[in-house]
Amino acid sequence: MPDELIAPISPRTRRRGAREALIAIAVAAVVLVVAQGPSIERTGERLDPGPIRTGVLAVGRPAAWLGERLPVADAVHELTAGLSPDADLTTAPGGFDATIAGADRVQPVTADAFTPADLGGRPAPARGLRTLLVTGDSMAQPLDTVLARRLSGADATQVVRDVHVGTGISKSELLDWGKLSVRQTAEQTPDAVVVFIGANEGFAIDGVDCCGADWAAAYATRARTMMNTYRRDGDAVVYWLTLPLPRDKDRQEIARSVNAAVRAAATAYRSQVRVLDMTTLFTPGGEYRDDMSVEGSLQLVRDADGIHLNETGAELAADTVLEAVAQDFQSAP
Repeated sequence: MPDELIAPISPRTRRRGAREALIAIAVAAVVLVVAQGPSIERTGERLDPGPIRTGVLAVGRPAAWLGERLPVADAVHELTAGLSPDADLTTAPGGFDATIAGADRVQPVTADAFTPADLGGRPAPARGLRTLLVTGDSMAQPLDTVLARRLSGADATQVVRDVHVGTGISKSELLDWGKLSVRQTAEQTPDAVVVFIGANEGFAIDGVDCCGADWAAAYATRARTMMNTYRRDGDAVVYWLTLPLPRDKDRQEIARSVNAAVRAAATAYRSQVRVLDMTTLFTPGGEYRDDMSVEGSLQLVRDADGIHLNETGAELAADTVLEAVAQDFQSAP
């Protein structure tokens, strides 16, 4: 570029030095820290214990204290609010009120979906176990006998065995478990209910064939209806056992769908419904086995049909049941 096109610097022009630049940067940093002090403090509180958290809080706490006493943070918020204004949703469809009111679309979550431990609270005080109902299809045998024998010494505990062989939740023509559960609770008013069912499932439900998501959802709805009945408005605890996978590969597909449906159904009543995992206990990794190590020796735990538990298997299942019961009731062993 020709020299004549370069404008000369006027002698009166004041040149800024490095010192003044550093001062300007420092002032801007102080204003930023004061303006964002509360945010820095909140970020530090969320960090895991360690030197980084200590350092962030060392800056954030005094900055938050100063920011609360100066109008800088509020002024910055007001000045920058226009950069990302909230959309006007006054006439927009939906909204939380509309969603909750539309019971056909979204059912409200109730307090029964949470255990005290979920919310960091203490479990409810243990109470006495007066009546235990053991029910289900043939899967509940001989578990019902084992539980009755092992609870026979517990004070004032009555074990009611009500097993219905050949029935199923997905085959209501022979027996409607929705109706049976109502009658059982009305007659027995149990404090606890053990449910082990699923040997005869896989039938179409309301025209939906097994075993996709639609069938699992329909099965879960029926299971949840039973759970709601058995829990007696929160006065009873339900222990629902998942299915150990059977030997037959086709029936394994049914069992997996049943187990998934049971877990989904129980989420609404986690405060009163315990899903006890027999699948992992007897078929870890999804692999069927006839025997397993019991007290240091290999023992058969399944019947010859590859579906049911034998006496030894029922004893192991009872261990899991009674361990769960003991957490809820005083008189359980």
